[in-house]
Amino acid sequence: MKKIILLSCFLLTDFFGFAQVTTAVATVNPVLFEENQQVTISFKLTNPVTTDLYLWAWAQDANGANIGTPNNGAWTSSSASSKLIQTGSSTYAFTYTPSVYYNTTGIAKIGVLAKTLNGSAKSIDFLFNVGAFQVDLVSPTVANTNQIIDSGTGFTVEASNTGGNANYVLKANGTEINSSNDVSSYSFPLTNLTENTFYSLTISQGTKVVVKKFSVIINATPELENQPLNTEDGVNYSSDDTKVTLVLNAPLKDFVYIAGSFNNWNPTANYLMKKDPVTGKFWITINELTPEQVYTFQYWVVDNTNRPVNSPSLVKTADPFSTLVLNNYDDPEIKALGVYPNLPDYPAGQDRDVTVVQTGTNTFRSYTWTNSFAPFVKPAKEKLIIYEALVRDFDVNKTYQDLIDRIEYLKGLNINAIQLMPVMEFEGNESWGYNTSYHLALDKRYGPPAKLKELIDLCHQNGIAVILDVVPNHVFGRSPIERMWMTDTDNDGWSNGVTSENPYTNQIAKHSYSVGTDLNHQSPLTQYYMNRIQKQWINEFKIDGFRWDLTKGVTQNCTPSDQNCTNRYQQDRVDVLKKYVDYSWELDPNHYAIFEHLGASNEEQQWANYKIAEGKGVMMWSEQFAPYTQLIEGNGGNKNISGMLNTSKGFTGRRVIGYPESHDKDRLMFQARQYGASAEIKSLNGALKRMASIAAISTPIPGPKMLWQFAELGWDSSIYTCPDGSVNDESNTRPGDCKLYTKHVKQWTENWMAVPERKALYDTYARINALKINEPVFNGSVTLNSGNFTPSIYIFDNSITEANTIKNVVILSNFSTTSQNITGNFPYVGTWYNLMDNSSFEVVTTTDKITIESGGFRMFGNKPSTLSRTNFDASTQIQLHPNPTSKYFTLNTNVNKVQIFSVTGQLVKTFAKNLKDNQFEIGELIKGIYLVKVVNENNSIKSFKLIKQ
Repeated sequence: MKKIILLSCFLLTDFFGFAQVTTAVATVNPVLFEENQQVTISFKLTNPVTTDLYLWAWAQDANGANIGTPNNGAWTSSSASSKLIQTGSSTYAFTYTPSVYYNTTGIAKIGVLAKTLNGSAKSIDFLFNVGAFQVDLVSPTVANTNQIIDSGTGFTVEASNTGGNANYVLKANGTEINSSNDVSSYSFPLTNLTENTFYSLTISQGTKVVVKKFSVIINATPELENQPLNTEDGVNYSSDDTKVTLVLNAPLKDFVYIAGSFNNWNPTANYLMKKDPVTGKFWITINELTPEQVYTFQYWVVDNTNRPVNSPSLVKTADPFSTLVLNNYDDPEIKALGVYPNLPDYPAGQDRDVTVVQTGTNTFRSYTWTNSFAPFVKPAKEKLIIYEALVRDFDVNKTYQDLIDRIEYLKGLNINAIQLMPVMEFEGNESWGYNTSYHLALDKRYGPPAKLKELIDLCHQNGIAVILDVVPNHVFGRSPIERMWMTDTDNDGWSNGVTSENPYTNQIAKHSYSVGTDLNHQSPLTQYYMNRIQKQWINEFKIDGFRWDLTKGVTQNCTPSDQNCTNRYQQDRVDVLKKYVDYSWELDPNHYAIFEHLGASNEEQQWANYKIAEGKGVMMWSEQFAPYTQLIEGNGGNKNISGMLNTSKGFTGRRVIGYPESHDKDRLMFQARQYGASAEIKSLNGALKRMASIAAISTPIPGPKMLWQFAELGWDSSIYTCPDGSVNDESNTRPGDCKLYTKHVKQWTENWMAVPERKALYDTYARINALKINEPVFNGSVTLNSGNFTPSIYIFDNSITEANTIKNVVILSNFSTTSQNITGNFPYVGTWYNLMDNSSFEVVTTTDKITIESGGFRMFGNKPSTLSRTNFDASTQIQLHPNPTSKYFTLNTNVNKVQIFSVTGQLVKTFAKNLKDNQFEIGELIKGIYLVKVVNENNSIKSFKLIKQ
């Protein structure tokens, strides 16, 4: 049974670690039943539980395919109608009619398990046959339907049935080889077997038909031969588009066959992988492929020697380095939604994931990048304003196209980086993405690779970097890294854990925040895997940076129960993460490396200061949800926001990405409206006003900053909002929470941009973001006064000497419940300017008190910003010519200043006052697209896009 899982980063095992609902037995009454007959499923637990349990059910037809639509609800929130009835201290029951409950007929088997509401704990799977006519395959046994035998040997097929005599037909690779009619048991010897063969035994009794399938795999010894030069693990393409070379590293496995569409999923001896005598890797070259044709394949990995207990002898799996995988669980919904045009069909009759291969030029990987004049120049780290986005909850279609269509919205917000929550192939179609199975493959729910590349390309054209959230700690059950060394205690073909032989993973996590199967980062194979992940996304997708999720898990020194150990300094973690960023900088010297460590400063300093003299260094997350929550609520408690400062952890340079909220914390707007200290704070307008002040005392602080999607529109629903609109968080007595559920995109369906108060908040964020990026002072020094309801910030850069450029900024705020007279502490008297509208303000004494309303803020600069909100009079009809140009351009009006910015917002050239004939020389600039800002004598602005040839 496929378990669809939603997973967050930084969650405790208690919530999503798949604890076991200990089940002694599950029974069905009556034992023999028809699909239209009422039955009772009973679960008896070995130990009582204190929470409600729910039925998770599925049905299969005679071919083993899942059919019907049971009323399960979602894995993380079962339907109320599937709640089990408690019949004793440790017994539960559920009564239903299969054909009604599954809304289908032709049911051959029903599958059930017991689970908690949110799926944090579950029983094993149970399967029951439907109908009085039942068949038992005696040999081979259900647990050994893949018979691995020596060439030339054989075994006897044995089966029996209930309900009277039946007819038996045995087929090999689709051809009938034996039959027996009107019998209640069957026996047929298979002898002198020399080729891999698929068998099907069809048993019929009137209109009732049961099919049992099994296969024979010939025990083999791989040929020893060096793998081809310049090949690496996974699928290797070459200039010869009629072939590919497949390389698999599977230590302790005996041999591997390749089954695929190129051999009708019937691998003969010709498809036995060779083995490199030095590296031990398996490899094979597949020839005679047709360019552009889509092929699919699996590895059939065999372990027939000294196999660990409960480890399957044969595992069918896709390639761990797949860049596109298909499965028969997620793909039907994706096809129905139409979000991935021309998605190849999953091969009929197969099971488990398959890897897609396509040679030629117009492959699924292809995209024609924009022919820009110059490569994308990343925004400076200290100027980053990162927009954290979850594609699933960004817009109604939940695709990359949604973000493409909203590029003007993102541009208008003046952010210069987008950080996408995980988009690698995850389990299920509804997820935050942290339950990754294939780290090199793009999950298909959000669209094809070309669409993500188009989004990245478009962002780059608009000066926006793209950062990916990657999950280095674990893999999940579909992953080949787990499957090849899995345990399967209930013989259903799914993993229940891993054996001690697994060269990538730990059997038991080595840290206290584990979900999924923990990766061993001291293993050379795991380190190679991590570097291949980086190579794929940097080289293939032009990704500008990685945010490494939960880096605390990258250690081998701790245990799941020892959180103190996990949170202490760990040298192995320091060393291996330095190796990883070294490789990313080898691929891209300007790559952003961001760690979500949230740990001890002495360890974070090791990465933040690493290679800082070379302009590198790792950026560290600094979550400041608690103090900003107290401020926006107007409540007591910690209000110290000094964690936003780069100096707070003793880092060299600006390496702290401070943020008031993120995907893993609740919305500040919700906090204000739910827990605000006054009715005004709880009102929409009152909370929106405070949200603007939150922006004012967070984003301008020097150093990189981050905002969580739709903070700029005042998203005021809790992240714990359930589909029915209720809020169920981690503190509720009801088990589980709704944190990971898909959220309604009210910002678009209710057109929040047309709501004046919400639009005003968006404009405030946009203005503050633009100031931070474009005004040099916001890269200066800072003095912060916080810990009270009136935090103030003084930012200055005394190295600025240009007369009309801001070099001092004073930010004042009031988060109390009443109006306050706040001392400005201006560094000097004179005319100051409100940077939100450039209106002037006279400071008579440096201790002048400024009246600020409850929830308000003021941001003053010693000069007006050149980011004026007024434009040239339309009648002026100012023109820039020629455009494109290679040497110079001219303007048809007198100006005070002309500034030229790169597309990433970096000031590259300034012209003060008028030049002769208004001719501005730019011959030394490299080819590319630039933004030209023209300031007239009244300090009004007009901007142009200039193409330098």
